[in-house]
Amino acid sequence: MHLNEYQKQAKKTFLMDEKSDLGLYYLTMGLTGEAGEVANKVKKVLRNDYTLEEAREKIRDELGDVLWYVAVLSSAIGYSLGTVAQHNLVKLEYQHKNNKIHGDGDDR
Repeated sequence: MHLNEYQKQAKKTFLMDEKSDLGLYYLTMGLTGEAGEVANKVKKVLRNDYTLEEAREKIRDELGDVLWYVAVLSSAIGYSLGTVAQHNLVKLEYQHKNNKIHGDGDDR
């Protein structure tokens, strides 16, 4: 599936006004919450609650939720998911080429 098609379909399932303050807050909090759920599943693997193989589908499902929030939030701020992905690859290539992958901050 293409990223922009996914984004188009995902937007249909968001019942709030994505561009309202409330919609943006909801999407941002949802994204961080779902990312935390991914981390929690991995934590449980580290804690030996289950193996990585047993957790794979659970992690996949949470990653899908993260993707949904990224797609709808991207749309809310005026970007296609494809544009966000392409921009990220350009940024990563620049950082890799200039040996700035390691470090912190927005302007590596």
